[in-house]
Parts: sequence; structure tokens; C-alpha cells
Amino acid sequence: MSYTTELIDFVKSRRDQLGLTQQELAERAGVGIRFVRDLEQGKESLRLDKVNQVLVLFGHKMGPIKIEDRDEL
Repeated sequence: MSYTTELIDFVKSRRDQLGLTQQELAERAGVGIRFVRDLEQGKESLRLDKVNQVLVLFGHKMGPIKIEDRDEL
């Protein structure tokens, strides 16, 4: 599972658990409905600050994750 897929699944799952529509999530997070749609559809270039605006509603935020199989620079 890719990191993008994990993020999409997390947001959709939490939104569904809370019984929110995409529009309601957008309003509560202070972002546009288009942003929520782009996020849930896996758009590759999204503003990190806006992703965090959505995630903070669920008690989370984006951060660096170590990739274990990667050689050090």
C-alpha cells in the first residue's frame, strides 16, 4: 500500500465514521470542497498545510516517516 493510498483510506474512513459528507468535512476543516475531493481522489500535488487542516480534525498531522529499505545518503 502506498503512502498516498494510506492517506486516502484514512481520511475517507474517518469521515465516514463521523458521518460527514465531503462538503461538511471541507467546511469544518476550513478548506474548499474541491480540495477534499482532490485529497480523496489521490491528487499527487496537494498543499501540506491544507492536508494538515483536514487531519487535525481527526487528531492527526502529516510528518516525516522513515523508509526502512532506503540507503542512507
